[in-house]
Formats: sequence, C-alpha cells, structure tokens
Amino acid sequence: MDDFETYQSPLSHRYASKEMASLFSPAKRYRTWRELWLNLAIAEKELGLPITDEAIEQMKANLDLTPEQFDIVAKEEKKRRHDVMAHVHTFGQVAPAAAGIIHLGATSCYVTDNADLIFMRTGLTYLLKSLAVLISRLSAFAAEYRALPTLGYTHFQPAQLTTVGKRATLWIQDLLWDLRNIKRARDDLGFRGVKGTTGTQASFLALFDGDHDKVEELDRLVTKLSGFEYAYPVTSQTYSRKIDVDVLSSLSSLSATAHKIGTDLRLLANLKEIEEPFESTQIGSSAMAYKRNPMRCERACSLSRLLPALHKTVIETTGVQWLERTLDDSAIRRVAVPEAFLAADIVLSTLRNVSEGLVVYPMVIARHIKAELPFMATENLIMAIVKKGGDRQEAHEKIRVLSHQAAYQVKNLGLDNDLIDRVRQDPYFDPIKDELDQLLDPKTFIGRAPEQVDKFLKEWVEPALAGEELKAAVAAAKKVELNV
Repeated sequence: MDDFETYQSPLSHRYASKEMASLFSPAKRYRTWRELWLNLAIAEKELGLPITDEAIEQMKANLDLTPEQFDIVAKEEKKRRHDVMAHVHTFGQVAPAAAGIIHLGATSCYVTDNADLIFMRTGLTYLLKSLAVLISRLSAFAAEYRALPTLGYTHFQPAQLTTVGKRATLWIQDLLWDLRNIKRARDDLGFRGVKGTTGTQASFLALFDGDHDKVEELDRLVTKLSGFEYAYPVTSQTYSRKIDVDVLSSLSSLSATAHKIGTDLRLLANLKEIEEPFESTQIGSSAMAYKRNPMRCERACSLSRLLPALHKTVIETTGVQWLERTLDDSAIRRVAVPEAFLAADIVLSTLRNVSEGLVVYPMVIARHIKAELPFMATENLIMAIVKKGGDRQEAHEKIRVLSHQAAYQVKNLGLDNDLIDRVRQDPYFDPIKDELDQLLDPKTFIGRAPEQVDKFLKEWVEPALAGEELKAAVAAAKKVELNV
C-alpha cells in the first residue's frame, strides 16, 4: 500500500519499457558503482599497489545490493550527507578485505560520471534498436500504400495529390536523420576515466610515486575494463557537461520528428482516412461512447514536448559550471538525464505500437479526392479541349463559370461537388466527354510518388538498416504491447 501513498513518476511507473526503467534504477546504478570500484582495484593491483586477491574476490561476490544494504546506505547517507561515501562504507561492510582500498585515489565523479556515461551509451543503444524497428514498420506501410492516391495538404487545405506511402516516406526520412544523430552520439561517447579531483590525476600520481606512465596506464586499463575504447583526454572534476548537451540534443531532435508524425496521424484520424489501433474493449471517452480518440499519438506528442525542455536544462547547466566544477549540476542531472531517456523510450515504443496497427480507409480517401479532384483537374480539361481544336481562353472561361457554380453548391448549400456533371451537361465539352474518366483518374495526378517510394526504400532505408546490429534488432522485434 505504501507505493500508492507516495508520488511515482509516470515515466517509469506507467509508460516506460522494462529495460529502460531498469537501466536507470537504483539497483543498476549502485551495482555499476561497485563494478567501477572493482575495475579500479583490479587495475591498481595490476600496476603494483598492495591490494589482495581476497579483496578483489569479496568485491566481485558483492556487486548486487540487498534490501538490507539499501537500508544501511540510507542510514549512512543521512549521517554523512554524501551518497558516494555512504556507498563506500556500505560496500566495505560486505567486502571487509577491500574496505581500506575501495575508492582509492578516486573522487566521487569517478563513479557518478563514469556510470552516467555507461548508462547513456546503453540507453542510446536501446533507442537505436527501437528506432530501427519503427523505421522498418513504417517502411512496410509505405511500400504497401506506395500507389494509393490521397489528397495532399498544404496549410491543411487540399492540394495536389500524393500517395499514402509517399507521405509516410517523409516521416521515415526524418527518422533516418534521427538514427544517424543518435548513432553518432553513442559512438562518440568516451569515458571520464580516472582523473582525480580536478582532473590533474594528482592523487594517482602520488599513489604511484610520481610514475606518470603508470598513471596513464591506470587510466587506460580502467577504461578498457569498463568497456570503452577511449577516455576523454582532459576533464575537470567532471566530464564536460557539453556531452550531456550533445546526447540530449539527439533525443530532442527525435522528439520533433515524433511530434510531427503524431500530429499528422491525429489530423488524418479527424479526416477518418487513417486511424491508430483501437482495441475492441477500448473506451475513447467516458461521456461520448462513439469516440475513437487517437490517444496513442496524443501521448507521443505530449511527451515529445518534454524532451526539448529537458535538453534546455542541460544546456543551461553546461554554461554555469564554474571553473573546475560546481555542484549545481547534480540535482538537475539526476532528473534530466534519466527522464530524457525514459521519455524518448516511451515515445518510440508508442509510435511503434501505432505503426504496427495503422488502419487505412481507402473509400474515405477516395471520397475526399472525388470532392476536390474536379477543381484540380480543370487545367487538364482545358488542355484536352485545346488538343481537340478548341480555344484556350474560351475553355478557361467556360470552366471558370462552371467551377463557381459548383463551388456555390458545395459551400453555400452543403451539396457534393457537381462540376463534372455540369461539364458533361454542357455541349461545349462534347469533344472530350469520352475522355473524362481518364482525365479524372486519381492515379494520373500522383506524379512519380510510387517510384519515389520504391527508390527511397531501396537506396536509403535498406542501407541504413543493413548493419548487423540493427538488422538483428528488427528481426528479433516483437509487437509492442502498451501497459495503458
């Protein structure tokens, strides 16, 4: 019952995937701290510091915290007002042979910053794989509807025709840029390494009696043991908070794409042309039983607005880091970094769920085309008359008059667009009446849209997903089931 009497973040409690919520959990964070302390001890021992095998083994055997250890940590932190030292003392209680060497030469940021870099790299990998699956799902949708004509909209007013599949490629292209950005952010991530309190490695130089080579080797060994290819060459007490800006920038950019996709689908749902999945027992409104609200896309749009706000906090934090460090980065980063990853994870999983169950209504789309196409086809009618020997200006005037009459029917009387019926009834257009059906075929108004879809999927999407990592992610992906 206690869980219901204290606030819980809906990001982790209600929406996020299990793997992303687990990545930023206390259990994962503090196990990672202990792994970092173990790596430091192993490297220091290898380079000649008097650390026993028993100390190493006890550390290895106690990487996971028990509930009892979490209680000890809470008491220690209340007493010491320092979370890292609370964990140092708690770790030392279960690994007594190592109690005197845990955190040897290190500063708090050795565990806090290096752990954050580990979490961000892992989180970016989760997001990359999820994004690849979303791109794959939407690509299948684009291929299926590559040639289905639909009204294009500019200013949300009917415009020249496109196809349902071509419109989807616009979403996919933006997602490909997000894939590029997130992959680059992940692959660029380095390790803070072992740099000491102000980044000078002075404490480690003292430990190794002024041996610069051993200090550099220590940095290299710990970096390698922690799974990174390189450490940042210089740091202050922390790694540069510019790294947070870089990482969250890629997530903020993703949120813009997601908001665009979600908004487009919400508009199309209003037109009843395309709808997101809707379960048989789902309730759209507590009052209006008939409603089928696009709640998934609304959720994606809603949380997409959170990511730029979180990105803004890390930009501001970066700019106010005085000299070698100030602690006003700590509390905000505890919120901003995990929540950015959780929000991005939720947005992607929600859009994946939508993409796996999109419903297209071709008859509704056709009806909308039929209502607008006569006006769009007027230039074609004029050209057809001219080809039969007619006068262009005379034809234009005839079409103008009939178009205004049809527009009056639509706008003032609420009737269907009867322009083509008026054309059929006017003897002036007798020379082209046998061609009207061909002249009004929607497929003649979509240009190269189907061919553009084919070429885009083959030349851009397939290569982007061709790497083993993403190919395996797509192959292993199952349908996303949303909790709520």
